[in-house]
Amino acid sequence: MTRLVGIFGYPLSHSLSPAIQQAAFDYHNIDAVYQAWQTPPEELASGVAKLREDRYLGANVTIPHKVKVMQHLDRIDRMAADIGAVNTIVKEGGELVGYNTDAYGFIKSLKDCSGLDPRGKRALLLGAGGAARAAAYALAKEGIAHLTIANRTLSRAESLADEIKNLLPDVQAIATAEPGLIEAAQDADLIVNATSTGMRHSESEGQTMLTTGAIPPSAVVYDMVYNPPETPLTAEARRAGATVVGGLSMLIHQGAAAFQRWTGKEAPISVMMAAGKKALSQMVSS
Repeated sequence: MTRLVGIFGYPLSHSLSPAIQQAAFDYHNIDAVYQAWQTPPEELASGVAKLREDRYLGANVTIPHKVKVMQHLDRIDRMAADIGAVNTIVKEGGELVGYNTDAYGFIKSLKDCSGLDPRGKRALLLGAGGAARAAAYALAKEGIAHLTIANRTLSRAESLADEIKNLLPDVQAIATAEPGLIEAAQDADLIVNATSTGMRHSESEGQTMLTTGAIPPSAVVYDMVYNPPETPLTAEARRAGATVVGGLSMLIHQGAAAFQRWTGKEAPISVMMAAGKKALSQMVSS
């Protein structure tokens, strides 16, 4: 029986996950098909319920469902519960279990691509959604000394800051429109964009919250957006002389951790990366 795996999200027209995960299943000769499941919010509950059928192996979850999906699962892994977001669903003993592999993928790609050890450093995090939650949790666990969370809606930044204060006492929340955003960037060793700002085909395509003058040459600038491969933020960061990490690496590493949860097999990172780069190249040229 061909097993089905997929990703819940809305919209999903530009997801690289099908190409990346299918390459991993094919590498291991696993009879499985990975699909993109375009899922409006009102269809999430019924979509998750289908996973209980034998033919389904599991699923990924992306924007805007990473928080809401938790109420439709039987059990939530401790890390996912602490983060407050799920991006991977695994079937275990008849139960649907929610995991978060974003935190692992973020830190793994940060260290591999930049060599930065977050311990004792200062960071600016742009965004307060599911991906930002994972990044904040991961940085707190890694011993970041100070974190500023900046979000368009201040109350969401404040909520996330309050939630991680037990892990990281030195955390502050600001609105992205505040003058303090530039100051926080100039003081940062690490700047992370966990929003969709600058993403191709989004309302904010071509935009960036920070320009060259706000970015220290000594900083690492990590943009979770991977389409386009060079975002307005990463272009500004390069002009400033900063170290740049793109979003594709995080996508690969969080996807690899999910693949291992579903199959028990080691994920072929290089195969997944090659598939991701090829699919992204085709997407950009289309």
